Amino acid sequence: MVRNRIVTFWIGLVPLLAATEIPKGAHVLLRMTNSISTRTAAQGDYVYLRTASPITVDGRIVVPVGSYVQGVVSYAKRSGRVAGKAELGIRLESLTLPGGRGLKFSPRLSSVDPGKSEQKVDSEENLVKQGSGHGQDAERIAILAGGGASIGGLTDRSWKGAGIGAGAGSVVGLATVLATRGKEVELRPGATLDVVFDRVVALE
Repeated sequence: MVRNRIVTFWIGLVPLLAATEIPKGAHVLLRMTNSISTRTAAQGDYVYLRTASPITVDGRIVVPVGSYVQGVVSYAKRSGRVAGKAELGIRLESLTLPGGRGLKFSPRLSSVDPGKSEQKVDSEENLVKQGSGHGQDAERIAILAGGGASIGGLTDRSWKGAGIGAGAGSVVGLATVLATRGKEVELRPGATLDVVFDRVVALE
């Protein structure tokens, strides 16, 4: 009877001992709880997230949904007016399980919710970078040039007037583009980040 109890105890303990680490290569989806933008972010600002997907090992959930994650802004660069795209670096530092146990970890960014922009992760530099706005700049210049052409044509009812108006519109469009910054990297509450563990993290 005693022997059977000992065997039962060890059988029940095996699942607890089986998953003592998060393996290298594991992915987890994180959801932002605060807002970060390269417009105002500074190195050292805190970033708060929660796990939006569980981490499972051998069929067991070792990190449940809703676990707390904290990190800091490691690098922030605003977009330029003429050149230079916005860039944001986030260093994740700690994971707190629902029971209150805290773990140090440093997974790398894998992908990011693009939102309404073209921001994406540069995996080599571990940065979120804003996409190029050249297409939007060209569209803005074209719209202003078209508006100028319409106004010029209406003014003197000739193709010459339309040409002058288009030229003036292009100049205004170019000046507007040069005076306006490109889009910033923005991670708002609810935005998601996929991260990957590039080393084993012990759960003990």
